[in-house]
Amino acid sequence: MSTSREQPWSDAAPEHGQVVVVSDNPIGRAVVTIAGVAGRRTTLLADEHVEPTPLQWLADHPLTAADALVLCDHDAPEAAALLRAALAGEAGYVAMMGSRRRAEHVFAELEREMSAEQLARLHVPAGLDTGGKAPGEIALSVVAEIVAVSYGRAGGPMKSR
Repeated sequence: MSTSREQPWSDAAPEHGQVVVVSDNPIGRAVVTIAGVAGRRTTLLADEHVEPTPLQWLADHPLTAADALVLCDHDAPEAAALLRAALAGEAGYVAMMGSRRRAEHVFAELEREMSAEQLARLHVPAGLDTGGKAPGEIALSVVAEIVAVSYGRAGGPMKSR
């Protein structure tokens, strides 16, 4: 008589959208690696000095509700334009790394042009509050937030459920 235990994971591969990351820096590369381990397709866009630019790429590849856009370089010249384009479309997760002060500046700029409903989809600063400082730790918090949002969850601790 064998007793089978229910496993806490699923072998079924759910269909997820892609995670698009701008720019190619240590955090961006870590987001791509961790998102890949989590079973997400990824695209890493270098920066505005490479053709196509991230803004051009986004125009040619509109994001769906299953997709995520993560800006890992808050100083990129196209940052506000990229966020605006993603929020005007259907992207399910739109986020930017940066300090709260920088986030407030970008949010204020977007607030002049976008609806409250569109801005409610913006995750700035990106990620869950884990306290991590290293690129991999920051990337882990961002990918965890992407996963939580994709399942309609807040991303809090499991023990509070």
